[in-house]
Amino acid sequence: MGKRKSSKKPVAKKKACAVSAGTYSFWSLFWNLWGLTHTFAVQNEPLPTVFTCLFCNHEKSIVVKLDKKAGVGHLECKVCGQNFQCGINYLSAAVDVYSEWVDAADAVAQESASQAAPSRLSSGRAGAASRRINEEEDEMGYEGEGIVADDDYE
Repeated sequence: MGKRKSSKKPVAKKKACAVSAGTYSFWSLFWNLWGLTHTFAVQNEPLPTVFTCLFCNHEKSIVVKLDKKAGVGHLECKVCGQNFQCGINYLSAAVDVYSEWVDAADAVAQESASQAAPSRLSSGRAGAASRRINEEEDEMGYEGEGIVADDDYE
């Protein structure tokens, strides 16, 4: 049996412990004296399931229900009764259904705005046709002081 190359033993890893944030100063000194490190448990806030309605602007009136087995997300307003359904997957949350509803509402608004723009132009053209000068008035020519008649001009 041979001799070990190094007589030093490997340094052990420091242990971690959970300490609340309010008692940081006391516990940090205590754990540092004992050679321990402290970690803080971060709790994520849950994602919201109630939202503001786009149509009636009532806060917390939109309720989102997820049926993951059927793969359907259902959104409904308690005040105005607005409904929306969309397909979901196992990663989807209530926020995803709400954001799809917002996107769908924006798409419908843009589509209706683009359809309304050509109808305004066509109504403007019809108004221009009704404002045409009567041909009889044109045959009479121009009259009045300082206006030379068409026959005398040549």
